[in-house]
Amino acid sequence: MHKILNFQFTGQKKAAVSLILFFSLLLTGCGQQKNEKISKSDFYFDTVITVTLYDPTQEDLLNGCFDLAKKYENLFSATIDTSDISRINAAKGKPVTVAPETIELLKKGLYYGDLSGGRFDVTLRQLSALWNFSENKGEIPKEEDIQRAVDTIDYHNIEISENQVTLKNKKAAVDLGGIAKGYIADKMKQYLNENGVNAGIINLGGNVLTIGKKEQKPYKIGIQKPFSEAGTLLFSVDISDQTVVSSGTYERYFTANDKIYHHILDVSTGYPYDNGLIGVTVICENSVDGDGLSTTCFTLGLTDGMKLIESLEDTEAVFITNDYKLHMSSGMGKEIPYSIIE
Repeated sequence: MHKILNFQFTGQKKAAVSLILFFSLLLTGCGQQKNEKISKSDFYFDTVITVTLYDPTQEDLLNGCFDLAKKYENLFSATIDTSDISRINAAKGKPVTVAPETIELLKKGLYYGDLSGGRFDVTLRQLSALWNFSENKGEIPKEEDIQRAVDTIDYHNIEISENQVTLKNKKAAVDLGGIAKGYIADKMKQYLNENGVNAGIINLGGNVLTIGKKEQKPYKIGIQKPFSEAGTLLFSVDISDQTVVSSGTYERYFTANDKIYHHILDVSTGYPYDNGLIGVTVICENSVDGDGLSTTCFTLGLTDGMKLIESLEDTEAVFITNDYKLHMSSGMGKEIPYSIIE
């Protein structure tokens, strides 16, 4: 039985910001931070990436994380012509030889396609490009264009054979934006762990992944209130060696005819979901799974999304409905301490 908490926002709702989560370096308990931190930020995958470590001698490793970000952007971006994904999309049904990491991430996308019953589908590129929420200021695509895009969506058309990928529908196109940030965060953490890093925070545009503990205490991660100014928090969680990932209607959207059109698209209709949810936050071990699960649970809705979370080990979630109630999975407050911020 999941928990329900009433939380009514006050004040005027503001435009959403792209950064859904941000990390607080305040730890549970009091006292000054003892360790000097080093941090670096840059812009990849259309988002700000920040990595923070707590040993000033690890600057080379910090730079190495951003070398990985560049490498993976050049593999996974659907807007870089030479990337693996762009080459697959441009191949018109011919097989394309790609990097092992591209195969790995595509297989993860297929896994979430199956887990979601097809609601999570990485072949939605034609549809997501049509809506273009990154730049769209309020233009609703034409119905006939939406239907043409929907007709190209079916992840079963992705055929993988060793290191080659074929799109069996020549008009289909892949977009890995729904899971790529989580995958990259996990690869950064693996790289840092292999090089002896035991404390740090990786933040890829709101996908927050923690490394170990800092001064033997968990990290306190704050989750932003939907449709609020940056830095206005709704609740926080205390985690160690875990990830916190959110998906919501407030991430990228526009308003037309007094209605919000957001970026989480129903691939069966071509329009944004309208299922009573405004956000889902997932806490689990791997950031790529946080990515996949937060979107999947949003598409499933509160009841089926919560059933999925409760069926998974070491995974918790908070669902925010459009009446601003928080619905928490059974492990919240037990496995995952949290605080409501009023």
